[in-house]
Amino acid sequence: MSRYTSATDDDRREMLERIGVGSIEELFADIPEAVRQREPLDLPPGKPEQEVYGYLRDLAARNVSTEDEISFAGAGMYDHYVPALIDSILSRSEFLTPYTPYQPEISQGGLQVMFEYQTAISELTALPVSNASVYEGPSALASAGYLAKLHNGRTRFLVSRGVHPHARETLATMSVGWGTTIDEVPLADGATDVRALRDALGDDVCAVFLAQPNFLGAVEDLAELVPAAKETGAVLVVACDPLTLGVLKPPGDFGVDVAVGEGQTLGNRLDYGGPSFGFFAAAQPYLRKMPGRIAGETTDVDGRRGFVLTLQTREQHIRREKATHNICTAQALNALAGVIYLSWLGRRGIVELGELMLQRTAYARERLTALDGVEALHTQPVVREFAVTLAADVEAVIERCAAAGVNPGYPLGADYPEHADGLLVALTEQRSKADIDRLAEVLGEAVAAERAAGRTPAGATS
Repeated sequence: MSRYTSATDDDRREMLERIGVGSIEELFADIPEAVRQREPLDLPPGKPEQEVYGYLRDLAARNVSTEDEISFAGAGMYDHYVPALIDSILSRSEFLTPYTPYQPEISQGGLQVMFEYQTAISELTALPVSNASVYEGPSALASAGYLAKLHNGRTRFLVSRGVHPHARETLATMSVGWGTTIDEVPLADGATDVRALRDALGDDVCAVFLAQPNFLGAVEDLAELVPAAKETGAVLVVACDPLTLGVLKPPGDFGVDVAVGEGQTLGNRLDYGGPSFGFFAAAQPYLRKMPGRIAGETTDVDGRRGFVLTLQTREQHIRREKATHNICTAQALNALAGVIYLSWLGRRGIVELGELMLQRTAYARERLTALDGVEALHTQPVVREFAVTLAADVEAVIERCAAAGVNPGYPLGADYPEHADGLLVALTEQRSKADIDRLAEVLGEAVAAERAAGRTPAGATS
């Protein structure tokens, strides 16, 4: 018997008899032969615990974080400063250990956190209703697709190519089960092509998905896009960066139906890609089709302020055919970090942070596009992120910069083959003017070295 497997042969025999089968083979008889693994897994022999620890320690030492290099990587996850206040509150046992607040009378603190979080997201997006969070940004956008499907029953989604690639992939995967198809709206000079959007619209369009700013960093003209997208009654979903809403007009002010996004920037560290949380806000008519939980404020029998779970629309709580999703739980602890961070920033702080990112992004864009072999990929306004093209092999340039202790950005060719020569550069308050100057120096040298070696981007059509 393995030290990690408590069941003995007798235990397994008894369980098989109890469920009425004679063997493990009979238990799995319905699994097609073509997908069954018959050969033993090719695993090395076991090792002593101390040796395994040393091996894993050596692997971990190969990781490089934003503490070790000057990083301009973004593409949806950003290196913002997380104040000590957040960990101090998150680590309290009443927040760190509770699970789902099934008993409101003893879960008032957790429910109040949800309510305060929902209030903050509603104010940020200028939409009246927010849920208590979902897993992360891409699944938030996909959940908005299901909301739209429930709302009008139509069969086609229109998705801007400027929406985050991971969100587009998540929506495409989940749409298969809903019987919906997806058409992509192209970009023109880095922003959603309004004419192409209008041409693609029809009475069968269930929802239109946009991003603000989009994946290439461009600020979209929602004043023009929103009316166009809603001409045929489609649900309009905008994925937005919450920290840009201190300087950009919120989606609700444009008449957007649903605003979703990635909440990592709100008080959550990068942590090698997770965990984080997704936010989800909507106009009032969509309240009962929203995913997740919604906490509400009320008064108890003595007239005191109290909190309850107003809506729980997952299949565990209501009839499956009435459920709007199957999310098991919210990212409550990460969402708590988000509302603490927003409270720490305050109304003025989020504006000042947005203005700081604007200034540093403008300076970085000017410095980099002044380099030989570096050009702006588009001319649209930007807030915290911008795209450039390099007259050199992008991956090779990134490697050269990394050797100098600088991560220059995200290679766009991974998700946009038409921009194989593209580099996405992100700014936060963590990157100083000196850091930007260092990036310009290192990137300029790397591009020059690659051009001298005759290595240019393959297949670029920028």
